[in-house]
Amino acid sequence: MPYVLALDQGTTSSRAIVFDGNGQPCAVAQQEFPQHYPQPGWVEHDPDVLWRSQAAVAVEALLRAGITASEVAAIGIANQRETILLWERKTGKAVAPAIVWQDRRSADACAALRAAGHEADVRQRTGLLLDPYFSATKLAWLLDSDPDLRARAEAGELAFGTVDSWLVWKLTAGAVHVTDASNASRTLLFDMNLGSWSEPLLRLFNLPATLLPQVVDSSGIVGSVSAEAIPELAGIPIAAMVGDQQGALAGQACFSAGLAKNTYGTGCFLLMHTGDRPQASHGGLLSTVACRRGGHLSYALEGSVFIGGAVVQWLRDGLGLIRSAAEIEALAGSVADSDGVAFVPAFAGLGAPYWDPYARGAIFGLTRGTTAAHLARAALDSIALQVADLVTALEADAATPLAELRVDGGAAANNLLLQLQADLLRRPIVRPVVTETTALGAAYLAGMATGVWADTAEVAALWRADRRFEPQMSECEAAAIKARWREAVARSRNWASP
Repeated sequence: MPYVLALDQGTTSSRAIVFDGNGQPCAVAQQEFPQHYPQPGWVEHDPDVLWRSQAAVAVEALLRAGITASEVAAIGIANQRETILLWERKTGKAVAPAIVWQDRRSADACAALRAAGHEADVRQRTGLLLDPYFSATKLAWLLDSDPDLRARAEAGELAFGTVDSWLVWKLTAGAVHVTDASNASRTLLFDMNLGSWSEPLLRLFNLPATLLPQVVDSSGIVGSVSAEAIPELAGIPIAAMVGDQQGALAGQACFSAGLAKNTYGTGCFLLMHTGDRPQASHGGLLSTVACRRGGHLSYALEGSVFIGGAVVQWLRDGLGLIRSAAEIEALAGSVADSDGVAFVPAFAGLGAPYWDPYARGAIFGLTRGTTAAHLARAALDSIALQVADLVTALEADAATPLAELRVDGGAAANNLLLQLQADLLRRPIVRPVVTETTALGAAYLAGMATGVWADTAEVAALWRADRRFEPQMSECEAAAIKARWREAVARSRNWASP
């Protein structure tokens, strides 16, 4: 039986998962890595730590599976999106920290571009908004902050990439500088209508084209692992690159228009496949590339929540209310509700549908009777409520209600959260047997490129549901919770405005 190795480079950890020909995980290895916050609103990673942690877990996963590189048909890469890296072409050495997708340092630059009237054109070309979430203004900030870096960039000495580009560069010992269309579509530099980098957008952000990687298919061989990079993986074809959320869309077998998934990770990301044409949103969602196979683009509507499962990490690491993330379900379930507490976890601003980089986290409704359990319940409520906002906007854009929502990600193991989600959405929530769908999607795309699976129909036939959550809360009670949430969101907005 052939195996596929998926590299899942996320915001807080690097993972590697070996999948067999039935799409079942055989072995998993994972390493968490530090987050760096040099200033309020800034979030950085060490590029070398990203690489070393991903390389280490790749080797460990093969050891745990008891297989060698010769038994692996392909490697697929899924990655945190929008995070930028800049490195020397000659040495492969990073010249600055990685600026993470959550980083807000370019908020003022985005506001200035909006004030100058550029957002409509940017949105028409890219499907995105002018928000510091995306890559271009981060890269522009980096070059503007260091004249030497800008001079070197314009001289062709430096290479830019999102995390997928960085990993492929390192895996191939600098032989390949590419990105796939799904990641390119998150940079504010890719014209999703033309399927290529946009010269007008490069001019708008004052970025040299010499920095850019070649855009390739999400599913297709781009190179192989160099013995110089990782001897234990030498020769394995690198056959897929995909943004983590588009990877999860594939892992949930959402290959046709109208199918939707939500991933509960560090953030929450709702994607609905819209077919072979981009669909404009009128409710604060994004149009994005879902995948490119055989040169053919498919698209999705997306809603992005910046702080999803990360709010549980904050309760653990910031407040010390729990010792592990797994404890949140029991603590939150020990009370009937939040007792009037509303928690808006806008630690990195608010994403869709609000797009307010100046919002900040807030907790309302505290009394002397408020306990750790009420805070935990309000935290879970906040995750489900943010997703409910996304679904409301999605259904308005699609002009049709979702039949069901497929869910995945680490927090999808939390039954209380998924029941709250079903109650607030008034829709069934379906959790699959394999919830590691980001990695699974990368594996599927790599496997289809190397003959492990013939096509999307064969992949879709492998999908299995584990549990279905049906609404139980009354419609009146759900409406009251959502009304209180909207009031709390309104009070948290524009808090950090300059």
